[in-house]
Amino acid sequence: MISQTLKGFRDFLPETMTVRGRVINTLKSVFESYGFSELQTPTLEYAEILKGKYGEEAEKLMYLFRDRGDREVGLKYDLTVPLARVMAQYPNLPKPFKRYQIQPVFRAENTQKGRYREIYQCDIDTVGTASPIADAEILAIISDSLTSLKLNNFMIKVNSREVLRQITDSPSILQSIDKLDKKSVEEIIEELKTKGVETSVIQDILTRLDTLKPDGHLNSIIDQAQKLGAQNIIFDPRLVRGLDYYTGSIFETVVTEPKIGSITGGGRYDNLIQSLGGPNLEAVGTSFGLDRICDSIEEAGLWPDLTFNRVKVLVTVFNTDLTDKSLELSVKLRQAKINTELYPESKDGIDRQLKYASKKGIPFVAILGPEETEKNFVTLKNMLTGEQKRLDLENLISDLKN
Repeated sequence: MISQTLKGFRDFLPETMTVRGRVINTLKSVFESYGFSELQTPTLEYAEILKGKYGEEAEKLMYLFRDRGDREVGLKYDLTVPLARVMAQYPNLPKPFKRYQIQPVFRAENTQKGRYREIYQCDIDTVGTASPIADAEILAIISDSLTSLKLNNFMIKVNSREVLRQITDSPSILQSIDKLDKKSVEEIIEELKTKGVETSVIQDILTRLDTLKPDGHLNSIIDQAQKLGAQNIIFDPRLVRGLDYYTGSIFETVVTEPKIGSITGGGRYDNLIQSLGGPNLEAVGTSFGLDRICDSIEEAGLWPDLTFNRVKVLVTVFNTDLTDKSLELSVKLRQAKINTELYPESKDGIDRQLKYASKKGIPFVAILGPEETEKNFVTLKNMLTGEQKRLDLENLISDLKN
């Protein structure tokens, strides 16, 4: 047996999890500052909930199968459709309903840098209002979040499905136009021809596309977002967002340095909840791609001060006779709110325990040997400077906290 992960799936070791944890905590802090509350939904949904919501191309990437109860089910493709199902299932939730959700979704992608088959999305959505303030607030949250993460080189691109309907209302054509940032114009023309679109129609659409301007509603959203402090918003007539459920404003954010593609995407979807048997509720939101955000932060070296180990002190075990004393010390340090690791093997000796602390980046080691026990003090070793101090418990706690 070869020990390896499935293609497109990854392990996250402690160093990586430290970055991911900090990103999640930062995003949660911003989301909650705007009044959003956390929601979680199951990994599996009935297939009928997922199918027919995203478009033909997206549906090809969905993991659909029959479970042991012979039910057609699927791994969730995004967090928006499960939210719509929640709103249909629980119609008495207070409106507007403002939620954030941080969970994995699954897509059978052709894997490459920044594109995986299990990805974590961090979604924010406001349900139950058509006010442009709700759309503007999403843009402000995007701006605040990326600034808080020190990803300052970003652009928030905006457009509207209402604006795009000036040139076409065909979802199939829009899905092809959405690829203009990844494919050449010639490739898009050939793709549209295979869909049966006449050459003259294609040329007319592409010519008119770049002449589009934001309408009054979209201008209102942009203006209000800027008043809320949103930065770096630009109108992009070629922005489409390929999913079928979008009905109004659409957004996408790219980081220009390091260049890693879009890291947020979303928009308004006013018909989705009703299509799942729920009430007629307007909705708008966006999704942050956790994986790409973390890749960008690591590639740009934005957090050089971040250490993956949050343990402040390692308590050694000198020998079996003194094990209870080491256990007691570790309990007292934790009660003092000091992150403390207890070394489990006395037979390894103090030298090996010190090397362990050094390898893990633990800054301090508390040594409790026969002399320390007899005289009621602890030797505290600073692993960075090599300095050692003899301290009683009260001063030990004070020293570690400072």
